[in-house]
Amino acid sequence: MTRRAFIWVTHLLGSGHLRRAAALARAVAARGFEVRLVSGGQAVDHLALAGVEFVQLPPVASADEGFRSLVDASGAPLDAEFRENRTRQLVDCLREHAPQIVIFETYPFGRRQLEFELKPLLAAARAMRPRPVLISSIRDILQARSPQLAGRMVAAARAHFARVMVHADPALVRLEDSLPEASAIADLVCYTGFIAETAPPPAISGPGSEIVVSTGGGAVGARLLRTALEARALSTLGDAPWRLLAGRDLPDEEYSALRACAPEGVSVERARADFRSLLAQCRLSVSQAGYNTVMDVLLAGAPAVLVPYAGDGQTEQPLRATRLAALGRAEIVRENELSAPALARAIDRASRMARWPSAGFNMDGAAQGARLIEDLAGPFGSES
Repeated sequence: MTRRAFIWVTHLLGSGHLRRAAALARAVAARGFEVRLVSGGQAVDHLALAGVEFVQLPPVASADEGFRSLVDASGAPLDAEFRENRTRQLVDCLREHAPQIVIFETYPFGRRQLEFELKPLLAAARAMRPRPVLISSIRDILQARSPQLAGRMVAAARAHFARVMVHADPALVRLEDSLPEASAIADLVCYTGFIAETAPPPAISGPGSEIVVSTGGGAVGARLLRTALEARALSTLGDAPWRLLAGRDLPDEEYSALRACAPEGVSVERARADFRSLLAQCRLSVSQAGYNTVMDVLLAGAPAVLVPYAGDGQTEQPLRATRLAALGRAEIVRENELSAPALARAIDRASRMARWPSAGFNMDGAAQGARLIEDLAGPFGSES
């Protein structure tokens, strides 16, 4: 019998969720599954999908940094017709694929804004015969929630999901660190290790003394890039070449302004597909502390300065950065303390770090997650 897996993911700000889901999808496909990856976020460049069927729903995005409301591709709020059409496409896509495994990325520990489609998707999956195994797939750290909301999330996981895959190494961070209520579902939780691109990056030519400043997708990174330009003149590394990488979501006018004021020795570019290669040969990395970026930095072994995004009460990146700093893997500049002098001082401190010979954590999360999925799929699925 052909084994099939269905993965739902919707990234609302930045592309990290989709890239992580795509890496897991590739690993599951490599184990002989027919994998359908259904994305409900905006299109993403340079997404590797070897062996994976990709389905794009009518895209949505967050209208603000606080994820309080959603908009469609034109920036308009979602209306009832849009929601009904997207839900119908999603449920039809599930039924046609008839998978043994259905993976919900982030849900029920987030994405409550999309319950208009997720509850029907859950109901459709539970009504299928054989009934597929339902898995929640989450990153290392969750956004802090009220005890009441956290309790509802944990109850939903208990009611609907066979496993909660946490893509982390508990040697660095455990789910209870950001969700204390997770102790109630300890029997469902499986740590896969971090999902990262572990293949050696292709070699690139050029000097090995660059300072690489990056902001991931770039939706909230403009301030860091502007501050880095000012910090260069104050740093002991001011004579080194600096490369500023602006994500595709940075508005064109801000990108043009950065390029216009960049002095000699500083290049400003859009994010590059060879980012890992740049990190592998850089002198030092300056970035926010998003999951995917931190994984790339750890694998490169590069000395790092982290400026964790903390806008609108976000707690994920500050916790990740704090854990790494406590282990001597990074210098931190808090977002509310970000200034050119503070960033220059952190860069100077980080410049005295040696490169790390290895990531130091389990980075094989995609392959280990795929093995878990294969075990849960069984030969035919469950009739229960």
